[in-house]
Amino acid sequence: MDSYEGTATLEWWANRSTCLGRLHVRVAVRAAGDDWTCEATLEPPLAAEDRESFDFLMQLDPHFTLRFDDASALLVNVVEAGVEGRLSLTAAEADTAEPTGTRHVPHQ
Repeated sequence: MDSYEGTATLEWWANRSTCLGRLHVRVAVRAAGDDWTCEATLEPPLAAEDRESFDFLMQLDPHFTLRFDDASALLVNVVEAGVEGRLSLTAAEADTAEPTGTRHVPHQ
């Protein structure tokens, strides 16, 4: 895959059974060898209350599960790109210090 553009969902999981946030996004993924970049746009833009919840989750931990329409998923680090509703996503590094079952992609 050299590129992919489409819809996906960002999910913030507290543990393997509790999802505290789910956001619909339009993503543009570009791959070059082993490296890839991903830009995402929140769709629809967040209402004030939803924005507050998103900001809270980002402060707790900016790692979200990026779930594509085909149900494939990966853990990503989310950074706001400066423009309201624009995000930059990168692959999250596995943290071996985390207890098993926390902040990982939940079972399918």
